[in-house]
Amino acid sequence: MTADRAAAPATAGEPWTSEAALDEWLSRPDDALARTLAALDGDLVVLGAGGKMGPSLARMARRALDAAGGGAARRRVIAVSRYGGEAGARTARELEAAGVQVVRADLTERTAVAALPDAPNVVFMAGQKFGTRTRPSATWAMNVYVPALCAERYAGARAVVFSTGNVYALSPLDGPGAPEDDAPRPVGEYAMSCLGRERLWEHFSTVHGSPVAIVRLNYANALRYGVLTDLARRVLAGEPVDVTMGAVNVIWQGDANRLALACLAHAAAPPFVVNVTGGETLAVRTLAHALGERLGRAPVILGHEAPDALLSDTTRMRAVLGAPGVSPARLLDWTAAWVRRGGALLDKPTRFEVRDGAF
Repeated sequence: MTADRAAAPATAGEPWTSEAALDEWLSRPDDALARTLAALDGDLVVLGAGGKMGPSLARMARRALDAAGGGAARRRVIAVSRYGGEAGARTARELEAAGVQVVRADLTERTAVAALPDAPNVVFMAGQKFGTRTRPSATWAMNVYVPALCAERYAGARAVVFSTGNVYALSPLDGPGAPEDDAPRPVGEYAMSCLGRERLWEHFSTVHGSPVAIVRLNYANALRYGVLTDLARRVLAGEPVDVTMGAVNVIWQGDANRLALACLAHAAAPPFVVNVTGGETLAVRTLAHALGERLGRAPVILGHEAPDALLSDTTRMRAVLGAPGVSPARLLDWTAAWVRRGGALLDKPTRFEVRDGAF
């Protein structure tokens, strides 16, 4: 690894000890991912790389290619986003310091998309969720129009497309969750627009023969945000924890990054579709009490569990990609320690408790 691409050292500590340690863990590849990316030809472009997951995913790809060495280390990882405001500028600087090429572009503008660098490998992460209730047209533009522009621009490229488990109906608490073969039953405009994103990529995959993998993700946790962070903050503040949405699946964001990048090797036409999340069905009430034990606070429980929740079956993920490496117990430890020490937060609640699809 060259000096200008040196990542934060592995000695930075456990992820909850500092933001530098957290970012190092979130972008840490394993040997299998290095081999997977090394076996693919050409550069990788990450579209919508400025959000909650994009920076760490782009850094992970860069680190994996550098770890593979040889020609792989000379291939570019290109992170595309608007990078607006002070936070965006800081993200861009950090990505460049990690050896990622930064391209500033507004993906809603056709001419900007047309001018993007060529690349045979694409990770599409652009999207919008919150604010849909007040500005639904903006959500549809980001989740349907932008995918159409990008799928056409990168026709023929191998693509991993981020989607969401919200395209499914709620599943019984005592079952395994929704499998990929379930017919989508999106509730609300956000979920409908996400299904639209999938359908547009599927359309261009069919028309152009582009190999595509669709990753239906829910709920990535990265200490600065996530379902467990939402719960820990409420427990610590003595705020009620609503258990009507009685169970969730969660996954460490670093595992979600790794599994999503591994999907590049499984992209196909028609698309390969896979749920990416933790395999355990975790009761929200149990999580609140587990965090309360770690934080020294008894949770305040509100409501009663409904018979169903947003849950995903991970049988295909575990068979094709493998299992997450970080257990729920470890995630609970890290999250409680982060929140207790006053670690930085994105202040972007997941709103996992929403049952009517209105975000």
